[in-house]
Amino acid sequence: MTYHIRVRVGALIIENDEILLTEFDDPYRGVFYDFPAGGAEPHESLTEAVKREAREEANIDVEVGPLAFVYEYAPHLNENKYGQTHTLVMMFDCTLKSGSTPKLPEKPDPNQTAVKWISLSELENLELYANIGKQIKEYASKKRNIDLLEEHKLLDKSSNLKLTETF
Repeated sequence: MTYHIRVRVGALIIENDEILLTEFDDPYRGVFYDFPAGGAEPHESLTEAVKREAREEANIDVEVGPLAFVYEYAPHLNENKYGQTHTLVMMFDCTLKSGSTPKLPEKPDPNQTAVKWISLSELENLELYANIGKQIKEYASKKRNIDLLEEHKLLDKSSNLKLTETF
């Protein structure tokens, strides 16, 4: 499938000054870390995609909270370092559901080797898929959230419209 901009989602899970990350050992990049994250599928809301990706990549169930931040990768501005697909990543502040314990799934993503809790103080020293360790640490200390407005959850004003109104 071809995208002008690919939409990805991720679960940002922070507990006790640690963040949950997935570990990869890539033959070209070496060891690097990412979040439980991936592309939204057709007919899937962003929050549904976050829950699915968390299950697929870290074997966990999460409560999806507000949008923490948005990360954009524009290939033409970055010498195509992560490929040629323009990508918008919506990172959601999530919490683990009771009884959910992170672990490597039975069928991990290619080159995925682990799921780990990493101290926030170590973030800037790690090779992250996107170099956003500093921004994550800032977010963890300030928690400035962005509301996700979902059309299906908004008040339906059409019931207040007169039948004679036209648009």
